[in-house]
Amino acid sequence: MEEKRLAIIANKIRKDALTAVHSAKSGHPGGSLSIADLLALLYFEVMNVDPANPKMENRDRLVLSKGHTAPALYGALAERGFFPISDVPSFRHFGSYLQGHPDMKGVPGVDMSTGSLGQGISAAGGMALAGKLDNADYRVYAILGDGELEEGQVWEQAMFAAHYKLDNLTAFIDFNGLQIDGDITNVMNPTPIDKKFEAFGWNTVISDAHDFQSLRSAIDNAKNTKSKPTAVIMKSVKGKNVSFMENNAAWHGSAPNDEQYAQAIDELDKIIKELEG
Repeated sequence: MEEKRLAIIANKIRKDALTAVHSAKSGHPGGSLSIADLLALLYFEVMNVDPANPKMENRDRLVLSKGHTAPALYGALAERGFFPISDVPSFRHFGSYLQGHPDMKGVPGVDMSTGSLGQGISAAGGMALAGKLDNADYRVYAILGDGELEEGQVWEQAMFAAHYKLDNLTAFIDFNGLQIDGDITNVMNPTPIDKKFEAFGWNTVISDAHDFQSLRSAIDNAKNTKSKPTAVIMKSVKGKNVSFMENNAAWHGSAPNDEQYAQAIDELDKIIKELEG
Protein backbone atom coordinates (compact mmCIF):
# COMPACT_ATOMS: atom_id res chain seq x y z
CA MET A 1 0.00 0.00 0.00
CA GLU A 2 2.85 2.39 0.81
CA GLU A 3 4.45 1.76 -2.57
CA LYS A 4 1.16 2.51 -4.31
CA ARG A 5 0.64 5.67 -2.24
CA LEU A 6 4.08 6.99 -3.19
CA ALA A 7 3.58 6.06 -6.84
CA ILE A 8 0.28 7.95 -6.91
CA ILE A 9 1.95 11.00 -5.36
CA ALA A 10 4.83 10.80 -7.84
CA ASN A 11 2.46 10.78 -10.78
CA LYS A 12 0.49 13.68 -9.32
CA ILE A 13 3.81 15.54 -9.13
CA ARG A 14 4.33 14.73 -12.81
CA LYS A 15 0.88 16.12 -13.61
CA ASP A 16 1.66 19.29 -11.64
CA ALA A 17 4.97 19.72 -13.45
CA LEU A 18 3.34 19.36 -16.86
CA THR A 19 0.52 21.71 -15.87
CA ALA A 20 3.08 24.34 -14.84
CA VAL A 21 5.09 24.06 -18.06
CA HIS A 22 2.01 23.94 -20.29
CA SER A 23 0.50 26.97 -18.58
CA ALA A 24 3.72 28.95 -18.93
CA LYS A 25 4.32 27.69 -22.48
CA SER A 26 7.93 27.22 -21.42
CA GLY A 27 9.96 25.15 -19.01
CA HIS A 28 11.69 21.80 -18.64
CA PRO A 29 9.38 18.78 -18.50
CA GLY A 30 11.74 15.89 -19.34
CA GLY A 31 14.04 16.12 -16.34
CA SER A 32 11.14 17.07 -14.08
CA LEU A 33 9.38 13.79 -14.81
CA SER A 34 12.52 11.73 -14.18
CA ILE A 35 12.94 12.92 -10.56
CA ALA A 36 9.28 12.74 -9.48
CA ASP A 37 9.62 9.38 -7.73
CA LEU A 38 12.61 10.58 -5.71
CA LEU A 39 10.79 13.77 -4.69
CA ALA A 40 7.75 11.78 -3.58
CA LEU A 41 9.91 9.52 -1.42
CA LEU A 42 11.93 12.37 0.10
CA TYR A 43 9.04 14.70 0.93
CA PHE A 44 6.46 12.09 1.95
CA GLU A 45 8.62 9.54 3.78
CA VAL A 46 12.26 10.40 4.32
CA MET A 47 12.75 14.08 5.11
CA ASN A 48 11.95 15.83 8.37
CA VAL A 49 9.99 18.85 7.11
CA ASP A 50 6.93 20.79 8.28
CA PRO A 51 4.78 22.67 5.74
CA ALA A 52 3.42 24.80 8.62
CA ASN A 53 6.97 25.82 9.54
CA PRO A 54 9.07 25.81 6.33
CA LYS A 55 12.11 27.38 8.02
CA MET A 56 12.13 24.96 10.96
CA GLU A 57 15.71 25.02 12.22
CA ASN A 58 16.24 21.27 12.47
CA ARG A 59 14.56 20.45 9.15
CA ASP A 60 16.28 18.33 6.54
CA ARG A 61 17.37 20.41 3.55
CA LEU A 62 16.93 19.72 -0.15
CA VAL A 63 18.79 21.66 -2.82
CA LEU A 64 17.60 21.22 -6.40
CA SER A 65 20.96 21.84 -8.04
CA LYS A 66 19.43 21.21 -11.48
CA GLY A 67 17.17 24.18 -10.86
CA HIS A 68 15.54 24.13 -14.30
CA THR A 69 13.40 21.21 -13.08
CA ALA A 70 11.64 23.50 -10.62
CA PRO A 71 8.22 22.36 -11.95
CA ALA A 72 8.76 18.98 -10.27
CA LEU A 73 9.93 20.57 -7.01
CA TYR A 74 6.92 22.90 -7.00
CA GLY A 75 4.66 19.94 -7.61
CA ALA A 76 6.16 18.07 -4.66
CA LEU A 77 5.93 21.09 -2.36
CA ALA A 78 2.33 21.76 -3.38
CA GLU A 79 1.29 18.14 -2.90
CA ARG A 80 2.99 18.19 0.54
CA GLY A 81 1.03 21.29 1.54
CA PHE A 82 3.65 24.05 1.46
CA PHE A 83 1.44 26.13 -0.84
CA PRO A 84 -1.86 25.63 -2.73
CA ILE A 85 -1.85 23.26 -5.69
CA SER A 86 -4.10 25.80 -7.41
CA ASP A 87 -1.08 28.13 -7.67
CA VAL A 88 0.89 25.70 -9.86
CA PRO A 89 -0.55 27.06 -13.16
CA SER A 90 0.87 30.49 -12.30
CA PHE A 91 4.38 29.15 -12.98
CA ARG A 92 6.54 31.68 -14.82
CA HIS A 93 3.65 34.14 -15.08
CA PHE A 94 4.24 37.82 -14.41
CA GLY A 95 3.83 38.55 -10.72
CA SER A 96 3.83 34.88 -9.66
CA TYR A 97 6.09 33.73 -6.84
CA LEU A 98 6.67 30.48 -8.76
CA GLN A 99 9.58 31.56 -10.91
CA GLY A 100 11.25 29.48 -13.59
CA HIS A 101 13.95 28.43 -11.14
CA PRO A 102 13.66 27.87 -7.36
CA ASP A 103 13.59 31.05 -5.24
CA MET A 104 14.22 30.55 -1.52
CA LYS A 105 12.90 34.02 -0.69
CA GLY A 106 9.57 33.63 -2.43
CA VAL A 107 8.58 29.95 -2.33
CA PRO A 108 7.79 28.20 0.97
CA GLY A 109 9.86 25.05 1.32
CA VAL A 110 12.64 26.01 -1.10
CA ASP A 111 15.96 25.82 0.76
CA MET A 112 18.22 27.34 -1.91
CA SER A 113 17.81 29.53 -4.98
CA THR A 114 19.33 27.63 -7.90
CA GLY A 115 19.59 27.73 -11.65
CA SER A 116 23.23 28.20 -12.60
CA LEU A 117 24.34 24.58 -12.84
CA GLY A 118 26.97 23.45 -10.36
CA GLN A 119 26.20 26.06 -7.73
CA GLY A 120 23.43 24.12 -5.97
CA ILE A 121 25.67 21.25 -4.87
CA SER A 122 28.18 23.81 -3.57
CA ALA A 123 25.49 25.43 -1.43
CA ALA A 124 24.39 22.00 -0.21
CA GLY A 125 27.95 21.26 0.86
CA GLY A 126 28.04 24.52 2.80
CA MET A 127 24.79 23.61 4.56
CA ALA A 128 26.17 20.20 5.45
CA LEU A 129 29.37 21.70 6.87
CA ALA A 130 27.31 24.20 8.89
CA GLY A 131 25.35 21.29 10.31
CA LYS A 132 28.57 19.58 11.35
CA LEU A 133 29.93 22.74 12.99
CA ASP A 134 26.66 23.26 14.87
CA ASN A 135 26.40 19.59 15.91
CA ALA A 136 22.96 19.58 14.26
CA ASP A 137 21.34 16.32 13.22
CA TYR A 138 19.68 17.43 10.00
CA ARG A 139 20.65 15.90 6.68
CA VAL A 140 21.21 17.67 3.37
CA TYR A 141 20.07 16.24 0.04
CA ALA A 142 20.98 17.59 -3.39
CA ILE A 143 19.69 16.59 -6.84
CA LEU A 144 21.99 17.06 -9.83
CA GLY A 145 21.56 16.37 -13.52
CA ASP A 146 24.03 14.10 -15.27
CA GLY A 147 24.78 16.86 -17.78
CA GLU A 148 25.43 19.16 -14.82
CA LEU A 149 28.48 17.04 -13.99
CA GLU A 150 30.22 18.75 -16.91
CA GLU A 151 30.53 21.83 -14.65
CA GLY A 152 33.93 22.03 -12.97
CA GLN A 153 32.38 23.51 -9.83
CA VAL A 154 30.70 20.16 -9.13
CA TRP A 155 34.09 18.52 -8.75
CA GLU A 156 35.45 21.32 -6.58
CA GLN A 157 32.55 20.60 -4.23
CA ALA A 158 33.19 16.87 -4.49
CA MET A 159 36.71 17.46 -3.21
CA PHE A 160 35.44 19.83 -0.48
CA ALA A 161 32.75 17.44 0.80
CA ALA A 162 35.15 14.50 1.01
CA HIS A 163 37.82 16.62 2.73
CA TYR A 164 35.40 17.72 5.46
CA LYS A 165 33.92 14.21 5.79
CA LEU A 166 30.37 15.43 5.17
CA ASP A 167 28.53 12.18 5.85
CA ASN A 168 25.33 14.22 6.33
CA LEU A 169 25.34 15.09 2.60
CA THR A 170 23.72 12.91 -0.07
CA ALA A 171 23.85 13.87 -3.74
CA PHE A 172 21.41 12.21 -6.16
CA ILE A 173 22.59 12.16 -9.77
CA ASP A 174 19.66 12.02 -12.22
CA PHE A 175 21.36 9.72 -14.72
CA ASN A 176 18.88 9.77 -17.60
CA GLY A 177 21.62 10.02 -20.21
CA LEU A 178 20.24 13.07 -22.02
CA GLN A 179 20.80 16.82 -21.87
CA ILE A 180 19.61 19.72 -23.97
CA ASP A 181 22.00 18.93 -26.83
CA GLY A 182 21.43 15.17 -26.80
CA ASP A 183 23.22 12.12 -25.41
CA ILE A 184 25.57 13.12 -22.60
CA THR A 185 28.25 10.72 -23.84
CA ASN A 186 28.37 12.64 -27.14
CA VAL A 187 28.22 16.15 -25.67
CA MET A 188 30.81 15.80 -22.89
CA ASN A 189 31.01 12.32 -21.42
CA PRO A 190 30.94 12.34 -17.58
CA THR A 191 30.94 8.55 -17.22
CA PRO A 192 31.82 6.43 -15.30
CA ILE A 193 30.05 8.61 -12.74
CA ASP A 194 30.41 6.26 -9.78
CA LYS A 195 34.14 5.75 -10.28
CA LYS A 196 34.75 9.49 -10.52
CA PHE A 197 32.95 10.23 -7.24
CA GLU A 198 34.80 7.32 -5.62
CA ALA A 199 38.10 8.81 -6.79
CA PHE A 200 37.15 12.03 -4.99
CA GLY A 201 36.58 10.08 -1.77
CA TRP A 202 32.80 9.60 -1.84
CA ASN A 203 30.71 6.59 -1.00
CA THR A 204 28.73 5.68 -4.14
CA VAL A 205 25.54 3.72 -4.72
CA ILE A 206 23.86 2.72 -7.99
CA SER A 207 20.08 2.99 -7.79
CA ASP A 208 16.91 2.74 -9.88
CA ALA A 209 15.26 6.18 -9.89
CA HIS A 210 11.82 4.62 -10.42
CA ASP A 211 11.95 1.90 -7.75
CA PHE A 212 11.14 3.09 -4.24
CA GLN A 213 12.83 0.17 -2.52
CA SER A 214 16.00 0.74 -4.52
CA LEU A 215 15.95 4.42 -3.53
CA ARG A 216 15.25 3.56 0.13
CA SER A 217 18.18 1.17 0.16
CA ALA A 218 20.46 3.86 -1.25
CA ILE A 219 19.29 6.40 1.34
CA ASP A 220 19.81 3.90 4.15
CA ASN A 221 23.27 3.19 2.81
CA ALA A 222 24.04 6.92 2.92
CA LYS A 223 22.75 7.26 6.49
CA ASN A 224 24.87 4.34 7.64
CA THR A 225 28.05 5.57 5.95
CA LYS A 226 30.35 7.49 8.27
CA SER A 227 33.03 10.07 7.40
CA LYS A 228 32.12 10.19 3.70
CA PRO A 229 29.46 11.97 1.63
CA THR A 230 27.35 9.71 -0.58
CA ALA A 231 26.57 10.00 -4.28
CA VAL A 232 23.53 8.04 -5.45
CA ILE A 233 23.69 7.49 -9.19
CA MET A 234 20.04 7.04 -10.15
CA LYS A 235 19.41 5.36 -13.47
CA SER A 236 16.32 7.16 -14.74
CA VAL A 237 14.13 7.75 -17.78
CA LYS A 238 13.83 11.31 -19.03
CA GLY A 239 10.14 12.09 -19.50
CA LYS A 240 9.11 9.08 -17.37
CA ASN A 241 5.50 7.84 -17.75
CA VAL A 242 4.59 10.03 -20.72
CA SER A 243 4.98 7.87 -23.82
CA PHE A 244 6.05 10.49 -26.33
CA MET A 245 8.44 12.22 -23.90
CA GLU A 246 10.33 9.17 -22.64
CA ASN A 247 14.02 9.07 -23.67
CA ASN A 248 13.51 12.03 -25.99
CA ALA A 249 15.99 14.89 -25.59
CA ALA A 250 13.62 17.20 -27.49
CA TRP A 251 11.55 17.41 -24.28
CA HIS A 252 14.42 18.71 -22.19
CA GLY A 253 13.20 22.29 -22.48
CA SER A 254 10.03 22.28 -24.61
CA ALA A 255 6.46 22.90 -23.51
CA PRO A 256 3.66 20.62 -24.74
CA ASN A 257 0.90 22.15 -26.84
CA ASP A 258 -2.76 21.68 -25.86
CA GLU A 259 -3.12 18.33 -27.61
CA GLN A 260 0.14 16.95 -26.24
CA TYR A 261 -0.69 18.17 -22.75
CA ALA A 262 -4.10 16.49 -22.87
CA GLN A 263 -2.53 13.21 -23.97
CA ALA A 264 0.14 13.37 -21.26
CA ILE A 265 -2.38 14.08 -18.50
CA ASP A 266 -4.63 11.29 -19.79
CA GLU A 267 -1.73 8.81 -19.67
CA LEU A 268 -0.83 9.82 -16.12
CA ASP A 269 -4.48 9.72 -15.01
CA LYS A 270 -4.74 6.16 -16.30
CA ILE A 271 -1.66 5.16 -14.29
CA ILE A 272 -3.06 6.78 -11.16
CA LYS A 273 -6.46 5.15 -11.66
CA GLU A 274 -4.85 1.74 -12.02
CA LEU A 275 -2.82 2.29 -8.85
CA GLU A 276 -5.89 3.43 -6.94
CA GLY A 277 -7.87 0.42 -8.16
